[in-house]
Amino acid sequence: MPARIQPTARQVRLGTELRKLRDAAGLTSRQAAALLGTNPAQMSQIEAGNAGVSGERVRKLGVQYASADMELVDALVEMATDRTRGWWEEYRDVLPPVFQDLAELEHHATFMRVVGTVHVPGLLQTQEYARAVFAYVVPELPVDELDLRVKHRMRRKLVLSERTVPYEAVIHESVLRTRVADRRVAVAQLDELLSQSERPNVSLRVIPFGVDGFAGAGAMMLYAGGRVPALDTVQRDAPYGSVFLDASAQLLAMRTLFRRVESAALPPAKSRDYIHRLTKEL
Repeated sequence: MPARIQPTARQVRLGTELRKLRDAAGLTSRQAAALLGTNPAQMSQIEAGNAGVSGERVRKLGVQYASADMELVDALVEMATDRTRGWWEEYRDVLPPVFQDLAELEHHATFMRVVGTVHVPGLLQTQEYARAVFAYVVPELPVDELDLRVKHRMRRKLVLSERTVPYEAVIHESVLRTRVADRRVAVAQLDELLSQSERPNVSLRVIPFGVDGFAGAGAMMLYAGGRVPALDTVQRDAPYGSVFLDASAQLLAMRTLFRRVESAALPPAKSRDYIHRLTKEL
């Protein structure tokens, strides 16, 4: 099978998990390759996500690695055999790869938890809010690429509205009060948050300025649940792009951080009342 030119984050994750299982079994790449009847170079390509692997081979490796976590092996088989070419493929080669990786991550998520301490989370943004953020962060963007980024974000938002995956958002009051554009855009964004919060699968909670003991300004994240907890993924914004975290220690730290941030937030009903009051103030 020819090497992939640019593997997706999901393809890389499959290879990473296979490598973790091999390491846990105490086998070298050469030994694992022999089990599959292939060569070490091909095995390295599989574990790097640069080459595909059949579900049958994934299951064979799970047996040879003596993995006791059959739910994880089943989930990896599903990842290996999934041939979904989602709507995000339309944006391949016209937007940075992270746009497709994020859309694919959301598509496969069993739940999502998001913390917004800088901007309104992307899946809750209005079109004008999203445009203002993209234009400010990358001011040299050509108009056509700016339009593509906004269109991509609105498509992600539409897909979320068509699903019933649980979505928990915790947003700091500073985000709600910050005008990324003008008053009209700010009010429309608050109205959109109120509308989204009425959906049965959406939980929206606000952290007011007056809460004591909140030091989580840097806690922005998207925590996406996998088919099994070991396949959870965290996406965080970094100065030069997004990063995806999936090591078990990182996931545990992010779960703990989310719960700490969540504990500082108002309940959903009081959060909606709070947003109503902010709308009147604007």
